[in-house]
Amino acid sequence: MREVTIQTASKTYDVKIGKGMTDDIVSFIKKSFPAVSKLWLIADKEVYNIHGREFEQRLQQYFAMTTYLAPQGEKAKSFAVYEDAITHGLSNNVDRSALVIAFGGGAIGDLAGFVASTYMRGIPFIGVPTTILAHDSAVGGKVAINHPLGKNMVGQFFQPEAVFFDLKYFATLPEKEVLSGISEVIKHAFLSGNDFLTDLMHSFQRADQIDQDFLMDCLLKGIRVKGEIVSKDEREAGVRAFLNFGHTYGHAVESASGYGNRTHGESVMIGMVFALYLSRQYCNLSFDLDPFIEWISSLGYDLTISSSITFDMLYEGMKYDKKSKNGQPVFVLLNDIGEPTLMNVSVEDLRQADDFIRSL
Repeated sequence: MREVTIQTASKTYDVKIGKGMTDDIVSFIKKSFPAVSKLWLIADKEVYNIHGREFEQRLQQYFAMTTYLAPQGEKAKSFAVYEDAITHGLSNNVDRSALVIAFGGGAIGDLAGFVASTYMRGIPFIGVPTTILAHDSAVGGKVAINHPLGKNMVGQFFQPEAVFFDLKYFATLPEKEVLSGISEVIKHAFLSGNDFLTDLMHSFQRADQIDQDFLMDCLLKGIRVKGEIVSKDEREAGVRAFLNFGHTYGHAVESASGYGNRTHGESVMIGMVFALYLSRQYCNLSFDLDPFIEWISSLGYDLTISSSITFDMLYEGMKYDKKSKNGQPVFVLLNDIGEPTLMNVSVEDLRQADDFIRSL
């Protein structure tokens, strides 16, 4: 087992990575919450059908439990599902001494964390992510649900008590989910430096063949990059905004495509190419974009955008981004690999970058 300690102004907690982590989770709960009244498992119902019953049965040997099953992916992050989850908790006598367990991908982590943060004014939660993508969302305490006008627009900062990555859950991930998760690893590499990015481009060649040691190394590096930034800026008042590299345009693409119709990671990948193109124009970034595009295309990332999704539609989505000021999008660009910066970008240049993406 490997671990990374996340330190923020409000809380310090550990992110643990290993294989066969259920006993570690039981031990942690017994030690940290000896008076816990009930475990409230909030799970992706598709993941629950594959892994959740065994996990639940193991926990039931030690704790009283109730389980709420949410829809898969971004469909879990709606007002209706949030209300239904709260109703489930109240109907099943979940009280303020209970502990929420988020079991699933990043969307479930966002939903369960937001439920925990607001239920009876806040009860603790731990994360048990089951996707590579969730290595980003499970760390840092940003919890939220979506609004029809924008992704993650209703939420807050609420740190978990601990996060447990069990690598055995990743063995059943389809290729598109592997690619979605590796996209956020690549994002962390761009924010970190050339060595991390070069190693990824050299070592990762096929989504259907990923070594567990390599995967653990990627997760550790990515979590450390995020942890370092979050420790400096828990509530995104400054440098934490850099973690949104690729997300401004990417979120707009994801939203316009219809939540669940395109993976978050692939949308962010499109957004990173968009931001790299702008970085060459605004920041004189010398990064050679063509080999990078060839690499990600060979892995299976689909960079195409439907002709039914116009630039004007995407621009409206970008204006709702949380970094926007006075209705104008603000972008995370790169002066160099590992040197992010925030920049205002003109509508004309955004349109030009959109044209570039559509030409690929």
